[in-house]
This record gives sequence, structure tokens and C-alpha cells, in this order.
Amino acid sequence: MDMDPAPRPAMLLPPQSQPLIAAAVAVGLVAAAAWFVSAGGLRGGLVHHDAPPAVPHRFSVNVNAADETELAQLPGLGTTMARRIIDHRREHGAFASIDGLLDVPGIGPATLDRMRPHIRPILPPPAAGVAAD
Repeated sequence: MDMDPAPRPAMLLPPQSQPLIAAAVAVGLVAAAAWFVSAGGLRGGLVHHDAPPAVPHRFSVNVNAADETELAQLPGLGTTMARRIIDHRREHGAFASIDGLLDVPGIGPATLDRMRPHIRPILPPPAAGVAAD
């Protein structure tokens, strides 16, 4: 009784191309390792999630239209102070000037000076009696 040898499984990669693919993978791994080391590697130079950005980001807020989340981003403020600004705005109307923020309990000259670069200029309301076309 003559038995046929077991069928050979189909090869995913032909034996002739396997060394070439292995060399390409090795080159890729070496390149990735070189980039990792040059970018800071284990010294922690890649990404600092807890450190402030090296370049300060500039933003501005309209205190007469901003919500609590936007106001809380201003330097020296938090959610409590943002809520006070909104409450003051609701009770007394829009701020006529940036210095009007000094009327909000808890905001003094030092806090206002920290916030000032991030507050958009407050424009006066349009004159009454001017008809729009």
C-alpha cells in the first residue's frame, strides 16, 4: 500500500522573499529606535503631559457673552469666580468696560491685571435712535 505524503501547507511568503522582508523589518525597527533616541527616548523628552507648553497660548474672552467654562479659563479665576461674573452680569447688565469687573466680589486689581490680556475690548452699545437699514 503506497501512501501519498501529507499535502504541504500553502506558504504565505515564498522562501526566496523571506530574507528580503526580514531585512526590511529590521531596517524599520532600527530607524524607529534611532528616532526614539533622538527625540528624547527614555529621558522623557517626547511628550510632557503635565508640563505647561513652551510657547504660551493666547486666547481672548468676551466677558459679556462668555459662559462659565470660558470664564473659568482666565488666569486667576475658577468656576466659583466665573459664576460670580455671570451672576453680576445677570443682575447688573453687561459690563461697560473691563474695569467694571472690579465690581464683582472677589476680583481685585491684581486678578484683573492677570485677566486683562485675555479679555476682548468691550465695545460701547450702539447709539439709541439709530435706525438700521
